Amino acid sequence: MEMKGNALIIKGNKNLNGYLEVSGAKNSALPNIAATILTDEQVILENIPDLLDIEFMNNLLKEIGSDVKDLGNKTFSYRLNNPSSLTANYDFVSKMRASILVLGPMLSRFGYAEVSLPGGCCIGTRPIDLHIKALEKMGAIIELEHGFIKATAQRGLKGNHIKFDKVTVTGTENILMAAVLAEGETIIENAALEPEIVDLALLLKKMGAKIEGEGTPVIKIKGVKKLYGTKHKIIPDRIEAATFAILSALSEGNIVIKNYPKNYLEYVNFIFKKIGINIIDLGNNEVLVKKEDRLKPVKIETKEYPYFPTDLQAQFMTLLSVVEGQSEITENIFENRFMHVSELNRLGADIKINGKTAVINGVNKLTGAEVKATDLRASAAMVLAGIISEGKTVIHDIYHLDRGYEHIDTKLKNIGAELKRVYVKEKILD
Repeated sequence: MEMKGNALIIKGNKNLNGYLEVSGAKNSALPNIAATILTDEQVILENIPDLLDIEFMNNLLKEIGSDVKDLGNKTFSYRLNNPSSLTANYDFVSKMRASILVLGPMLSRFGYAEVSLPGGCCIGTRPIDLHIKALEKMGAIIELEHGFIKATAQRGLKGNHIKFDKVTVTGTENILMAAVLAEGETIIENAALEPEIVDLALLLKKMGAKIEGEGTPVIKIKGVKKLYGTKHKIIPDRIEAATFAILSALSEGNIVIKNYPKNYLEYVNFIFKKIGINIIDLGNNEVLVKKEDRLKPVKIETKEYPYFPTDLQAQFMTLLSVVEGQSEITENIFENRFMHVSELNRLGADIKINGKTAVINGVNKLTGAEVKATDLRASAAMVLAGIISEGKTVIHDIYHLDRGYEHIDTKLKNIGAELKRVYVKEKILD
C-alpha cells in the first residue's frame, strides 16, 4: 500500500454520517497467506485488506519463492512450487510479529525453516517458546542462534498431543498448519478459540486437511500427504467493526456500518449495551449504533476470546474517557499496553494507572493536542479521540495505523471527518 505522511491532523467535533464498510480481517488474512505455503497449487484469497502488514507478509512469501499476484478487487493468488529460500529474514520479521506464522507451514512441507525472532508492536512480551516446544514434541530439532530460529525435521513432523501452557493464538495457528501434513494425529489442547482460527481451519479443510474441533479448546488434526489449491474469502475484521461502532456512538449514531460481524462480537456488544450503546441490526450484515441519553461507566477486563479482546482496550478507553462517572479497564493479556494513557491525558482525559488496571474518570470533553500513536490499536484510539476533541489534534507515528486499518482516513473523510496526512519532522502545533 502507498503511505503518504507520517502524521495525521484532525479537526474535531464534526457531524459524521453515512456508511462505513468493514474490511477483511488482518488477523485472519495473515495466517491464511502463510497457509498457502503448504501446497504447490494455486490458492486464491479474497477480501484481503490493503494494509502494511499484508504488504510485509506478501513480500516475505515472494522472498521465499511464492508467485504472488494481485488479481484486483482485494483478491490475491499464491503459488509456491519450488522455494528459492527457506529463510524469513529479520528485515521482514522485525516489522511484523505475524511473520512467525511461516515457521509451521515451511517446516511441515519442506522439513526446514529458518525464521528471525519476531518484532512488531511494543506492547509487551509475546513469547514464542510455546511454538518451539510444540514443534519439538512433533519431532523438530530447533536451535536458536544469532537471532534466528533454525528448525529441522528431515523425516517430516510426527503427530503428537500438544497441550499449551497458556492460550496462544499464533501458537495455535502455527501448530495447526504444521500438523496438517504431519504423519499421524495431532491433538491441540488449550487451543485458542478466535474466529480467525476457525477461518484458517476452514481454508485448510478446503485445501484437503482433516481437522475437527476448531473454535473449541481441543482441535484434532489427522495428517494428510498433500494439500491442494482452492479459493477462500477472508472474514470481516471484528476489531475494525467495533472501532467503527465506538465512533458511531461518539458521533450521535448516524453511521451505518456494513459487514458488521455481530456473531464474532457478542461479548463486546454485551459491554456496549451495559454502557448504553445499542447495536441495531438492519439486515444484510448492516447495523446502526444508537446510544442512550446518558452513558454509564463500566468495569472491563481483557480476556481471550470469546470475552473482551485486548485489541479493543485502547478504543474503549477513549469512549469511557468521556462517559460520566468512574470506569475501570484491567489488562490481563499484555503487560505493556497502557502507553496510550498518557497520550489520552494530553487531550484532557483523566486516567490513572493502578497496576494492571486503568481507572478512568469521565470528563465533559477532550481538547486537541499533539499526541503519538504508540502501537496499532492505540493509533485507532487516538483517531477516535481526535475526532471528538475540540480544536485540532496531531497524531504522530501513524504508520501503526496503516498496519491494521485499511484506508482509514479515506473512509472517515467519506462520512464527514476533516483530517489530512502530512510529513512532519517535529511538533507543529502552536
